[in-house]
Amino acid sequence: MHPRLPATSICLLLPDISGFLPKETAQHHRSRVLAILRRALDVSKLSPEDIDVVCYTKGPGMAPPLLAVAIVARTIAQIWNKPILGVNHCIGHIEMGRLITKAVNPTVLYVSGGNTQIISYACKRYRIFGETIDIAIGNCLDRFARIIHLSNDPSPGYNIEQMAKKGKNYVPLPYSVKGMDMSFSGILSFIEQKARPKGKQAKKQASTEEEKWTDEDLCFSLQETLFAMLVETTERAMAHTGSNEVLIVGGVGCNVRLQEMMGIMCEERGAKLFATDERFCIDNGVMIAHAGWEMFRSGTRMPWNDATITQRFRTDEVEVTWRDD
Repeated sequence: MHPRLPATSICLLLPDISGFLPKETAQHHRSRVLAILRRALDVSKLSPEDIDVVCYTKGPGMAPPLLAVAIVARTIAQIWNKPILGVNHCIGHIEMGRLITKAVNPTVLYVSGGNTQIISYACKRYRIFGETIDIAIGNCLDRFARIIHLSNDPSPGYNIEQMAKKGKNYVPLPYSVKGMDMSFSGILSFIEQKARPKGKQAKKQASTEEEKWTDEDLCFSLQETLFAMLVETTERAMAHTGSNEVLIVGGVGCNVRLQEMMGIMCEERGAKLFATDERFCIDNGVMIAHAGWEMFRSGTRMPWNDATITQRFRTDEVEVTWRDD
């Protein structure tokens, strides 16, 4: 949709300690999407005649909720006789970050519940320099929050961040950087054993030092370890590309400690850090609208047969037609 439309995020109330489930999330989207569309038009005081193009998230993501919204996008585009564009979710984050922060050509750290990538632009593509080889960092944090029974209100990652501020003892954890890629699943398994040792024998074998470790210590240690891995690989990408800017995007990018650690690295390199708060870090409608508008005004068009979804829609598959640098 036209970028003048207001941002309207779809909020899903989850059971207190569970994650997003594809079927239930899709049902939620189907039940709310028309009301949100109507409200967006009312608040913006725009009519379908004012809209240039209908944009939707093509991927990556869970198929059922992606499909639920894609069907609505296709339907209204045909009813209103408007062109349609499917937007890559990651590129939506990047372009929103560049718009808000005014970063010119940054090395991008994209960290969220479903993705962890280090990205840099070159030759009409956003190139992936490193990424997770298993689970995303946001997924790792969310799953550990469930292990220690933290609430989803307002989000598991936020609650881990607050717990980490109270941690005093660092618990040594595996540090898993493989070249430019990272692995988080082994760290999660390791720290789960520290959080809840299985059986009486395991508890008896716990050292005196381990018995002093609190959930706050574990949250602190998990953040410090994971974020150090992100800083290391981001700095290596900066060295390779000669970049002097870093832009953090995605839901985990709201974390103040991550921004602080990345800022220290940037200061040591004479580089500049760009980051935003939760209004722009977390998923929102405007980031898709803005990226879609950039695509549309630069001449990108999508055949109707391509107006589908792609669960594994790679960031580097998209031709960046709207940048000339």
